[in-house]
Amino acid sequence: MQFIINRIEDWQEIVNNILPGLKHNILLLKGNLGAGKTTFTQFLLKNLGSDDEVNSPTYSIVNEYNTPKGKIYHFDLYRLKNIEEVYDIGIEEYLDNAFLCIIEWPEVYEEELYGLNYHTMSIVNTGDEREVSFE
Repeated sequence: MQFIINRIEDWQEIVNNILPGLKHNILLLKGNLGAGKTTFTQFLLKNLGSDDEVNSPTYSIVNEYNTPKGKIYHFDLYRLKNIEEVYDIGIEEYLDNAFLCIIEWPEVYEEELYGLNYHTMSIVNTGDEREVSFE
C-alpha cells in the first residue's frame, strides 16, 4: 500500500488502512530522521486503545505501552552498533511476549528476522510531503 502525507492528520487515514491488515507482531519502521516514525506510532497506539504517552525511544532504546490487546514494545535501534548490542537488550524476549513490536531503525537487526513474518513501513520525507509504503 502507498500513501502520501501532507498534514499530520493524514496519519489517521494510514492507520485506518493498515490496522485491519496488521497480521504479524513485528512492524519495522524505516525512514530518515524526522520522517514521522514516532508520530505514526502515536496514532497507531491511540487507535489500539492505549492511554500511554508515546515518545521516541531514542535514548531508552525500548518503550513499553499497554493496550487492551496486550503489550506493545517500541524500539529505536539507531544508536546500536552491532547485533550483539541488540541481543544485549533482550530483543528476542520482547518479540516472544508482545502483542506488537515496533522497531525503528531496524537495519542492524533485520538479517536476524529471516524466516519470521513481519511488516515493513517506509517513510520518505521529500520536503513537501511524506511518501509512505506499507507491506
